[in-house]
Amino acid sequence: MLLAIDVGNTNTVLGLFQMEAEGQTASQGSSPHLVAHWRVSTHRTQTTDEYGVLFVNLFNLHGLSTRQVHHIIISSVVPPVDSTLQRVCEQYFDLQPLFVEPGIKTGMPVLVDNPSELGADRLVNAVAAYAKYGGPAIVVDFGTATTFDVISARGEYLGGVIAPGLGISADALFARAARLGRVDVRRPGSVIGTNTVAHLQSGLYYGYIGLVDGILRRMIAEMQLADPTALRVIATGGLAGLILEDSEFLQQQDEMLTLEGLRLLFEKNRPERSATRPSRRSR
Repeated sequence: MLLAIDVGNTNTVLGLFQMEAEGQTASQGSSPHLVAHWRVSTHRTQTTDEYGVLFVNLFNLHGLSTRQVHHIIISSVVPPVDSTLQRVCEQYFDLQPLFVEPGIKTGMPVLVDNPSELGADRLVNAVAAYAKYGGPAIVVDFGTATTFDVISARGEYLGGVIAPGLGISADALFARAARLGRVDVRRPGSVIGTNTVAHLQSGLYYGYIGLVDGILRRMIAEMQLADPTALRVIATGGLAGLILEDSEFLQQQDEMLTLEGLRLLFEKNRPERSATRPSRRSR
């Protein structure tokens, strides 16, 4: 099995894929599929053993064993966690992970000024979106920050936008306005609120939809598409479902887009065998 790990600033998402059986092909009914997935909090100060125990417990709750994992791929935008996860893979899985980093084979030309600056998760999303939906496409990832990534009809990464995430926007409002209490961010019953809680929810929710649709509208105009109906606009990330309902441009939600992208990148860079070392722990 392949363990795919996507480390974000707020959450870490893990996905376990059953890969094609050795010596078989997808046409023989053994195409890769997602067996289990989990979303946990990202903790920059958590130790190797704390992460290791967490991962082992997640596996155990699903009747799985870490010994079933033969390969690991990691996408991370939190550098302080990288070395910790490296040790987790070595000590709890007896494997050397593959990190999504400069030099990895993607099959996608990256047409930006400095490709090494592009976040690993954004590249992973772009690869997955083009493989699953074709191009042109825009991926909107609703995480700690909200990112917009544009893929051409030829499968080129053209560039994108980074905006403050909905959670960050809400936190800034509550932190700087002394008399405004924290509220649950959700779709209000109407735009015009009749109490302070409704005012806040309406401003956060519809204000953020305005941000998302405003950026998408300008992006689509700049792309100068010969056939705008061919464009796919995909939402992913933890808050995608909240925004999708009232957005003018978001077409569909793909919760597993990043995990699928990690699987695709692993297959493009698949080693004959992941490096292992003798197990030091019983599981």
